[in-house]
This record gives sequence, structure tokens and C-alpha cells, in this order.
Amino acid sequence: MKLYDFEVAPSAQRVRVFMAEKGIEVPIEPLNVRAGEQFAAPFSSMNPFHCVPFLELDDGTVIAESMSICRYLEELNPTPALYGRTAEERAVIDMWERRFELDGFIPMLHAMRNHVPNFIGKVVPGTRNDLPQLPEMVSRGTEMMEIFLARVEPHIAKNDFVAGPEFTVADITAFFTVRMTTAFEMDLVGSYPAVAAWLAKVSARPAFQL
Repeated sequence: MKLYDFEVAPSAQRVRVFMAEKGIEVPIEPLNVRAGEQFAAPFSSMNPFHCVPFLELDDGTVIAESMSICRYLEELNPTPALYGRTAEERAVIDMWERRFELDGFIPMLHAMRNHVPNFIGKVVPGTRNDLPQLPEMVSRGTEMMEIFLARVEPHIAKNDFVAGPEFTVADITAFFTVRMTTAFEMDLVGSYPAVAAWLAKVSARPAFQL
């Protein structure tokens, strides 16, 4: 198998962190996303959504989406169990992973793409278009993140990690969600001290030294 990615892309980094936490090594072929290499042959036909990362299996099957890739790798390498060991653990981890993905990561992703000049003409992931950057998307994304962090803060204050006492894939998604707040100078330490302490703890793990 082979993993195609762009090392500075957050979604690609999520898979790299997951592999590092699991001790998995997969051959990696970097794509120059800034130059639009993902739109050229053969990559365009391999992954018509034109986003990184994507994983090509030995039989030619292509798996895109970072968490889908991580689930596949978990099935092949079940230890350590970052998706849980029991039905209850897996459900709780999936619940928190989805909360961070839907209520935090996606709003912040759109805020970022409507804020950073590098994303002009690329506000929709995996596309090149004439859609303008909208300041309203930035303010709404950060407002949604403030609401989400306020809901997460008391939970993190009572738990070592996002889904409970052990590090899981939910912490990986949460890390890359919360990390985006730095681009908007959001006050984590002052407003969400438990989240800030959790972020510092996770940031110190060897797998996150990207």
C-alpha cells in the first residue's frame, strides 16, 4: 500500500500522527498540493475529490478521508487500540470524534479557508473555483468554536483525555481542531484552561512532533 499526502495539511498530519502512535510504517508519496498536483493524472482519477490524504491498496483500491484511512489501519493493526476494545469504548470514542469533527473541526476549517490568503480560489477543499473568501464565514466559524469549547471545557476538566482515561483517535481529531484556534488568537488559557492543559499534554507526545 502507499499513502499520498501533503505534509503540512492537517488531515494528512492526522494520519501521520495515528500511524506514529500505532508504530505503523506505510510508504508515503508526497503531493505538491499548492501546485495542484492532486488535479493531475493519475491522481485525479484515483481520488476525484482531490483531497489529501488518500491510501492506495495493493489491489488498486483507494481509500480517502483521514479517519477512514485510520479505521482501515486499525483493523490491520489492532494494538494499541485507538478506536477502543469493547462496544462501549468504541461508541464513546466515536461519539467524541464526531463531536470534534462536526462541531469544531469543520467550522474552523471553513473559517481558516476564508481567512488565510493561501486559500483564495480554494475555499472549498479539493476544488479550484472563483468563490470569494467571506469574512462572515470566519466570524461564524470562530463563534461556533467558542460555543463548542465552552461545552467541552467541563468534560475535559474531569477526564485525562477526550474519550476518558486513555489516549484515542478522538484526541487526534481534537488536537487538530483546537490547534486551529491559534490562527485566530483565541484565548484558550484564559477562557478554557482545562482544554489548554489537555492541548499542552497531547502536544508533548512524541507522535505529535511533526
